[in-house]
Amino acid sequence: MSSDPILGCALANPVNVALLDRLARLGLPQCHLAAGCIFQAVWNQKSGRDAGWGVRDYDVFYFDAADLSFEAEDRVIRRVEAATADLGVRVEVRNQARVHLWFERRFGVTYPPLGSARESVDRFLIACTCVAVEVGSRTVYAPDGFGDLEGGILRMNAHFPQPERFRLKADDYRPRWPWLTVAG
Repeated sequence: MSSDPILGCALANPVNVALLDRLARLGLPQCHLAAGCIFQAVWNQKSGRDAGWGVRDYDVFYFDAADLSFEAEDRVIRRVEAATADLGVRVEVRNQARVHLWFERRFGVTYPPLGSARESVDRFLIACTCVAVEVGSRTVYAPDGFGDLEGGILRMNAHFPQPERFRLKADDYRPRWPWLTVAG
């Protein structure tokens, strides 16, 4: 499966299209639409559902190492909220340059500083869900490729292994897409 069908699935969700358009106008550095709203569109298409079915939130990643303050990130969050309020969905905005400042407190696991927004995608719990669309270029980034995503094979991400959290995520996905399988 090439990135074109993945992008096509993602763009079948009109919220993704609106977000990509609006985020491009905001000019956030290294901005990506990531995670569930992308990979779930693929699984939903395979299940005969609307691309946006079951998406709980829309993850927006950007990377700005110039100001790691909460206040700077909060200003960006407010800008995105203002630009997307009419969409009626939950949009989660995070500056990936500052995730290491709070991750361990929240999840109890050390999280080394990142060098780019894409490095955060590389650390998702489940390998086939490591997928994002770059705002502006609409380039699909999927460091683990597309085979497991299309095949519904859930593997723990070897680059950031967390067995307990992996199992919780897999257990959350399988009732919604019963054809998914857990590898290993």
